[in-house]
Amino acid sequence: MDLERRSAPSVSPTARLSALLGSAHPEPAVAVTLFTTVLAAAIGRGVGGSVLVAATVLAGQLSIGWSNDAWDARRDLATGRRDKPVAAGLLSPRSVGVAAVIAVLVCIPLSLANGLIAGSVHLFGMVAAGWAYNVGLKRTVLSPLAYAVGFGSLPAFVTLGLPGAPWPAWWAVVAAALLGMGAHLVNALPDIEGDLVTGVRGFPQRIGRTACRTLTPLVMLAAVGVLLVGTPGRIGLPSLLIAAVAAAVAIAGTAIPAAPDSRRPFRAAVLTAALAIVLFLFNGSAVV
Repeated sequence: MDLERRSAPSVSPTARLSALLGSAHPEPAVAVTLFTTVLAAAIGRGVGGSVLVAATVLAGQLSIGWSNDAWDARRDLATGRRDKPVAAGLLSPRSVGVAAVIAVLVCIPLSLANGLIAGSVHLFGMVAAGWAYNVGLKRTVLSPLAYAVGFGSLPAFVTLGLPGAPWPAWWAVVAAALLGMGAHLVNALPDIEGDLVTGVRGFPQRIGRTACRTLTPLVMLAAVGVLLVGTPGRIGLPSLLIAAVAAAVAIAGTAIPAAPDSRRPFRAAVLTAALAIVLFLFNGSAVV
């Protein structure tokens, strides 16, 4: 069936707008935007700078989410992904693709408003990596690379927007990259079988559900460990408590069996990432 003909003409404009927002993968988009904005505020980007960071990252995340749904429309239809607005016939792939391009065009000047170096890091690190994943990298064993590069570039994007364009501490980049890889693993968990049917053989699909579920908390906890040992100064009791809670959440969310369509692993990963961001905040000034 021609996907361009699947958009239902009886759908109201309000329903179409709701579907378009749903097609942008709002949960990860908001989560990444929120975490990056909080980090920007913690290291001294100020109110105006933090708002600019939020707008920039949100535009980039919207473009990545929309391009993902536009590119995967036929695969989502083949696997019965009725939770996807395009596959459900609420939107056409063309309309979602146009939205992705518009979001990129908005993201470019917003990124460069943070400074040429900072903007370039965001555009070529996070946004280009996200698009590369959608277009083809997700089907290869190197699929975690896009997430590692994208998330690892976020601390650099934030700090390079400060006066003097300082680079972030190594541990901030490594921890963010590990969190990105963990997010990739947990996000792939619910769809592994459907992905294999449609020829998507990224790293999570190659190692299988059991190995993926076991590896995910280890990657997340490795990020927390890097934050504990990499940040300067003595490790305090609050940091140890946060690390302990992160360990419990990561294991409960990903190691304990759940239904294939359960969102618990993803939400556990988001909470673990949030706890890692709290550790970032405890050492905010040290990120630079």
